[in-house]
Amino acid sequence: MKQPCLLACCALLGLSLTACGGDSMPDPGTRTEDAQTVDLESLFITVRGRVDLLPEAARLLADQGQPPPTLGGLPLSIEEPLRVGVNDPAATFGTGTLAEDGGFSVRDVPVKDIHLSLAARFAHEGFVPSSTIVFDTAFSGSRPRTDIIDARAWALPWAFHDALSGAVGEEALRLQTEGRARTLLEAGFLLGRVVDASGQPIAGVRVRMDQGALSDRLYYPSEDLSRVGQEGTSANGLFLYVHSGGDAETFRLSVHGTEAYLWRNAGATPGLGLVLTLYPGTYAP
Repeated sequence: MKQPCLLACCALLGLSLTACGGDSMPDPGTRTEDAQTVDLESLFITVRGRVDLLPEAARLLADQGQPPPTLGGLPLSIEEPLRVGVNDPAATFGTGTLAEDGGFSVRDVPVKDIHLSLAARFAHEGFVPSSTIVFDTAFSGSRPRTDIIDARAWALPWAFHDALSGAVGEEALRLQTEGRARTLLEAGFLLGRVVDASGQPIAGVRVRMDQGALSDRLYYPSEDLSRVGQEGTSANGLFLYVHSGGDAETFRLSVHGTEAYLWRNAGATPGLGLVLTLYPGTYAP
């Protein structure tokens, strides 16, 4: 039986119970007439991909004269970020170790335990604890039916976090959190990138949220990360959502002025960053 807190998350996101664990819809873009029946209650998948420094973080380190940190040999876990937000002890589905090139492969991830999304979590000394969404039921209406391959996750060094915290400013952070936080991590945050079909960042984009009252928590970092505004993305395509520093919250977001970007599941909780890429269509570029 699903836990009440998880059902509440689903309700807050406006999703049916199909998206929270059902199996009535096939993955988009696949031929199904000759497909074998898949038992999602006993299916285990492998999640394969690669962790890299977020490009904007890599540029910041280069500008500061710092060498890029080594990722090889560091641990990684596969989890449901919204279950982490409600302190579900079963939120982590598997762990692995990064290869020298940042590659990872985590086997035996139980599909039946995925409700809304799946993320690769990277938390190690020198890096901000953060998770990158690698599967979202928003695209398929159901849990994954096959292995997840070519997943891309991003590592956020502390220097990048500190630059963004400074750009938002302690005054704004304290205001948004009613004095509970002075940094983005203390507040909890979502870091997003808006890209086109080729994966290139887009400037001048405004993010829309399904809960209008939360829109004033959106910020758009400048290209040099020295300041933030609330008008739209700069050339780096980045946006920030600053959490309240209180209980976990869930929401959906997309892009203003176009239907090419589907509504995506997201959330925020104190002490963790969630990384999300918004792209047109249903397949990551």
